[in-house]
Amino acid sequence: MTDRIALFIDGANLHTTVKNLGFEVDFRRLLLEFGKHGQIVRAYFYTVVRDDDEFSSLRPLVDWLDYNGYAVRRKAAKQHDDGDGRRRMKRSIGIELAVDALEIAPRIDQAFVFSGDGDLRAVVEAVRRKGVRVSVVSSIRTKPPMIADELRRHADVFVELENLRTLIERPPHPIAPE
Repeated sequence: MTDRIALFIDGANLHTTVKNLGFEVDFRRLLLEFGKHGQIVRAYFYTVVRDDDEFSSLRPLVDWLDYNGYAVRRKAAKQHDDGDGRRRMKRSIGIELAVDALEIAPRIDQAFVFSGDGDLRAVVEAVRRKGVRVSVVSSIRTKPPMIADELRRHADVFVELENLRTLIERPPHPIAPE
């Protein structure tokens, strides 16, 4: 029997982690690699956008993902006062990820969560209670580690992102001749 799989990718968290590790992700290779573990039922990619991000550098990636097998979830960033009079951007996608994970849990056998955010511990526990095996993909090799200890402890499996590097790394851009 082939496992039914869902991928949950916290875009900002993954970007920060691979940047710390010194590489970029090739999202086509990522789908192919995780497709070896079973049938990918859904691959979610979560990103937070600001109102003025209409033509941001993230736009080409999000458009590509939309057309190439990913369910892209965009959330508007919210501004708030940090209590010291400074405006801060709130950029959490936890609720959206949790809702999607709980909705799809009856139709999957395994979930891969690409994030190190400790706030996702509760959803990992809830999805596991529904009988889904949960692997968390992040890194302990960054300084500081990108994965929260409580998230790592509650997953069935922790996958070190650095160990996937050769399988999912985006090849270097060719340099134009002078």
